[in-house]
Amino acid sequence: MSLILPAIKIFVQFLFAAFLVLYAIALYFENLRRKSCPEGIDNVIAFFHPHCSAGGGGERVLWKQIEALNQLRNNGVKLNIAIYTSDRPSKYYGREVLRKVNDRFSISITESLPLTFIHIPEKRDASTFKRFSLMAESIDTIRLAWFAVNAYTPHVFVDTTGCAFTFIVAKLARCKIVAYVHYPTISTDMLSLVWERRPTYNNASNIAKSSLTTYLKLVYYVAFALAYGFMGSLADLVMVNSTWTFNHISTLWRVARRRTHVLYPPCDTESLRKLPIVSDKRECMILSIGQFRPEKDHSLQIRAFANMRSRATCNIKRDAKLILVGSCRGKSDEDRVSKLQELARNLGISDSVEFVLNQPFPVLKDYFSKASIGIHTMWNEHFGIGVVEMMAAGLITIAHNSGGPKSDIITPFGDERRKTGYLASSEEEYAKAMYEALDGLSVVESLSIRRSAQESSKQFSDEVFTASFKSLIMPILK
Repeated sequence: MSLILPAIKIFVQFLFAAFLVLYAIALYFENLRRKSCPEGIDNVIAFFHPHCSAGGGGERVLWKQIEALNQLRNNGVKLNIAIYTSDRPSKYYGREVLRKVNDRFSISITESLPLTFIHIPEKRDASTFKRFSLMAESIDTIRLAWFAVNAYTPHVFVDTTGCAFTFIVAKLARCKIVAYVHYPTISTDMLSLVWERRPTYNNASNIAKSSLTTYLKLVYYVAFALAYGFMGSLADLVMVNSTWTFNHISTLWRVARRRTHVLYPPCDTESLRKLPIVSDKRECMILSIGQFRPEKDHSLQIRAFANMRSRATCNIKRDAKLILVGSCRGKSDEDRVSKLQELARNLGISDSVEFVLNQPFPVLKDYFSKASIGIHTMWNEHFGIGVVEMMAAGLITIAHNSGGPKSDIITPFGDERRKTGYLASSEEEYAKAMYEALDGLSVVESLSIRRSAQESSKQFSDEVFTASFKSLIMPILK
């Protein structure tokens, strides 16, 4: 008893001290907000998106959200917008970014929009973290969020990059927190991979082979999942891009489950649906689109294409070409492209495989008009904007039998449950699907799949996204 009372006293003192520290931090940020926010504006919204000028699907979602907010502003809602970015500042940075957004995504943001770019330090490269990279990268985002909110304290903090650990800083700053989640940082699938000791790009073979290291990694993943779940539960509004993501996030962010909504990302389906399904321009071309990241598994596409070519018995398949269109984020991606080119040479198909790097949307759209088949090979792709775009353009699309493509995109359409594409997992399945799509379908069957795919793609349009986003964000602004 003599030890219990002093222990309780110390614990109470600790709680009181912690309360004072948190209260002081809250007052500090409230004072910063008064300096940051324009007078008379109660809705200052800041987006945490360190690479807002990149050309990926995540950036298209960001700029479509900003475009939707601009529409609200034109309808009388008073708001200002800021973006936390790690891009190098320059005199004409804002103008350059808006021009790039227009060129890449055909999204026009007027310079009259009150849009402020807040420059923050670079996120540390993942390669610098040799051990415990998930936790180390997440802690690094806390550092960036602290810097960001110190520089500019908004009313609403929006994370569009999946950095849930930034929420703790936003909560201390008494911001409302909005998250658009493309992909959970950790998922039950990742835990299963470790438990089953299956080697992948994020589970090294030397770890998978050892029972001890597998057990330790599993403990680490579970601990991280609990911390990730706590952070996510701080959000006031959560939007996720697919049913697959919703299932994972609602499992991990249990407290925020009722505040979580599926909002499919905006896809430029309208202009792509105008492309003719049957045209003299259509070639015996298989099109792949996506950044050259390891999880996209471009090597599977090349191996499956070689497999399909090896079983070809007529010119239409021997003359087929595989076109890989995508962007490179840096040297690691460029090195990955070099290895893929080497793989094509080793398989004897380099003359039939073409790489198109870092091109604007009009170039991609031209390939959409010329290709006949679309291919996508990422396992557990969170959604798959590229898959939707290929379907909207009238391509017969083959995607991985998992994630968003399986749950939301390549699904039977209409009352007749019409086929909208193919799902595959292995090299053999992809080769078989490509073979059938090129020469195993009648003209009527081919047209039926293409038209069903185009009609199905309407549910993922820009217009549907914009209307849904505005209806979800308005209660937060009020």
